[in-house]
Amino acid sequence: MNTENRISRGENILVADDDLEMGYLLKDILSKEDYEVEVVSSGHAAKIRILEEDFSVIITDIKMPDVDGMEVLDFARRTRPETAVILITAFGTIDLAVEAMRKGAFHFVTKPFKMREITAIVRKGIEHNQLKRENILLRKEVHERYRFGNIIGKSPAMRRVYDLISRVAPTNSNVLIIGESGTGKELVAKALHYNSPRGEKPFLPINCAAIPEGLLESELFGHVRGAFTGAVAAHRGMFLEANGGTILLDEIAEMGMGLQAKILRVLEDKEVRPVGGAEGRQVDVRIIAATQRNLREEIAKGKFREDLYYRLNVIPIQLPPLKDRSEDIPLLAEYFLKKYAEEVKSPAKSFSKEAMAQLMTHTWRGNVRELENLIERALVLATGEVIGVDDLPFEPAMHSSLSLVEKAIENNMSLKQLEEIYIDEILKKTGGKKETAAKILGINRRTLYRKENKTGQKSQAD
Repeated sequence: MNTENRISRGENILVADDDLEMGYLLKDILSKEDYEVEVVSSGHAAKIRILEEDFSVIITDIKMPDVDGMEVLDFARRTRPETAVILITAFGTIDLAVEAMRKGAFHFVTKPFKMREITAIVRKGIEHNQLKRENILLRKEVHERYRFGNIIGKSPAMRRVYDLISRVAPTNSNVLIIGESGTGKELVAKALHYNSPRGEKPFLPINCAAIPEGLLESELFGHVRGAFTGAVAAHRGMFLEANGGTILLDEIAEMGMGLQAKILRVLEDKEVRPVGGAEGRQVDVRIIAATQRNLREEIAKGKFREDLYYRLNVIPIQLPPLKDRSEDIPLLAEYFLKKYAEEVKSPAKSFSKEAMAQLMTHTWRGNVRELENLIERALVLATGEVIGVDDLPFEPAMHSSLSLVEKAIENNMSLKQLEEIYIDEILKKTGGKKETAAKILGINRRTLYRKENKTGQKSQAD
């Protein structure tokens, strides 16, 4: 028995043909290849079995009295889109074949056919099915292992963040999220909230840097009617609105010392008092704070309360800048590309190898937010199906004159990543001529082929 047959063991095939003699002939042929084959004599029975069983390949005759093969094809495409459907008929025409392929048939075969032909087509159909399933599993793995909500990454630094989120989310501990602008501090706060027992209650973020201090106090604690000019009605405030849930105090380092003292009182007494009010009200709110500043330095400057810092910093979560996790860039870029393509109803696009290399070596001073904005613009501006280097709308001020090695060092790239980019650049320089490229690289041609195969690189010449 050959290797292909051993690999095929366990794959199941459904044959639908009202000519049972033909159906069982196909079963005999394919069973010798170690496939599990089931035969039904009508399109209606095929539809029932398709719902009940997940087949690797479906072979259906086109001409059947109750439900024809085209209807079986339509049904399979709706319910089992990853399954390869092969249509067979004794009345083959070009128009019928074109229609079948347009509707998503994997192959179209006319009778009489040779045994070798049908087994080869079925084998390719199974490979097609396996590839689709692997892609589905890979996407599922990415979603389950590498993300909380819209937080995406597989780098060691991000895995540590996921681990902290999963361990801290179920608790009521206060959390301090530290990270540069654009690293996703609010996304982490949302992940902590929605993966906690408070997830059904409100999550209210407030940017402490965007609101004047007098107004910020009112927004947080509320006010009574007449507390100040313009207070024509009482206002509950965010702490009361978020009761049972979570408040994110974003950019808390920008909050004044007076208001910091009142936040400390909330943390200690679980009570808020509205501006102008005489009585406090009990609240149950988890506080998550976020900042891009070094709070220890702010304490030394007398701009942040040390006692509040220790209250907030029960669990610190440090978010790495994008340049320190360059291996996450392809995952992020593909995610944003898919996201915005769906939003603008754009045909699916992909990145050229050169464009992805440019993204990998760019200095992302605006972090993930900058990458997201650039991908959105690139999708809108690119005219072809593949986004190339010229389609990446880097702002002139952000271009770097750093060498490839300097960029690699600045972005903490692995040696493997640097090697892939360098090989690709040499191949481009030589017009894809492997013999010349291998000489420049100081390796033999066979080694270059092996490295290309490992990285999925392909040259256009030679």
